[in-house]
Amino acid sequence: MPCLLAIIALGFPRLVILLLWIFSDYIGRAFGGEWLWPVLGFFLMPFTTLAYALGMNNGGIKGLYLVLLIVAVLMDFGAIGGGAAARRKRVVVVRREG
Repeated sequence: MPCLLAIIALGFPRLVILLLWIFSDYIGRAFGGEWLWPVLGFFLMPFTTLAYALGMNNGGIKGLYLVLLIVAVLMDFGAIGGGAAARRKRVVVVRREG
């Protein structure tokens, strides 16, 4: 089951966060029972939220979990930046046609 969640997380990280929040206490333990940071992470940086939860539930953010967290941050920034670049390209194409 954990391998299936990992595979799904690569394509649908928000779905995995939601499933973990509903069916387990994995996210709650990682964030110390607070709800604000996981909610912000759900909307703004889902890969980072999942990587942080994985690290905190396995002894803290150090070693391999620190590398995983850095990669997750880069993936989130890449997704945000890629979406902005695609939007700019669409706007330019629409303006040329119109």
